[in-house]
Amino acid sequence: MVIDGERGGMDSDHDRSSAGGGKDAWPQALNRPAEVRGAPGAIPADQAVTTSSTSSPSTSSSSTSSSSTSSSPAASSAAALSPTPSSPVPDPSVTGRGIAGLSTPYQVVAALALSLIGLLACTQVAMVFLHVAPSNTLTKEHGKTIDRWIYPEFEQNWKLFAPNPLQQNVAVHVRAEVADADGRRTTRWMNLTHEDAEGIRGNLFPSHVDQNELRRGWDFYVNSHDSENRPNGLRGDLSERYVRRIAMLRLSERDYGGTIERIQLRSATSSIAPPPWSTEKISTRPVYRVLPWWTVTPDDLPEHAAEQSRDAARAEADQ
Repeated sequence: MVIDGERGGMDSDHDRSSAGGGKDAWPQALNRPAEVRGAPGAIPADQAVTTSSTSSPSTSSSSTSSSSTSSSPAASSAAALSPTPSSPVPDPSVTGRGIAGLSTPYQVVAALALSLIGLLACTQVAMVFLHVAPSNTLTKEHGKTIDRWIYPEFEQNWKLFAPNPLQQNVAVHVRAEVADADGRRTTRWMNLTHEDAEGIRGNLFPSHVDQNELRRGWDFYVNSHDSENRPNGLRGDLSERYVRRIAMLRLSERDYGGTIERIQLRSATSSIAPPPWSTEKISTRPVYRVLPWWTVTPDDLPEHAAEQSRDAARAEADQ
């Protein structure tokens, strides 16, 4: 209390030399609101009152005039910190609660949607697992149901417990026997797989036909025939006709100057060479599987060529 009085006296003395424009004595203590006084480090209320009461008259008048002409920084900060009715403070217990913040009908809809998504995800994982897993009781009893779920959108070409990536290059070749005015001649072997690879290489959006038609058709034929090219089931004839149509579709794009009467296909299978650092020795020489000659029928030709062949056959029959 004595220090405040002495400081007030000093301020009063300096007031004479500054012509009434001296500095206020403790303006923060005199003008600070009650909310700011209670903040940490603030001057207690009783000390602020005592200071104002023990100040000299000249100090009080100087403080009053300074308060009326300018607002103190502490008062400005207190006004900025105090909430106003126009800007209510949000309740943290209400915001950021996710689904719990929704109304009851929306909570029910969200819960049902999440349950359905989880059920579909679990079913998909279970079906794919059973599809790629080795043969077991479930796959034997419900194999058709699993296949209906998987094919064709979720087909898997690998086994979960015994992965066997393809380690060979398989190329399908075809040649034709052409009849023209000079007689019959046989064309050279044409690499159909190489043509498909050229259509895929460097193409950002390769055709599904170039990628899979010939490859899957040849796999279909090999799996439905034995090593002597004899069908081992009811699908053998279907696979043979499918491969013949693919070959004639490719040959019809070329002009051999005559009529294609017979075709022959073969496959060239060569193992992929091991990396340079491997000590494994593998022969990369191709192994051929040559199919017998097939006589071309109108059913083997593309649609427009088949119609022309039928019209020519009818014309010959009428004559």
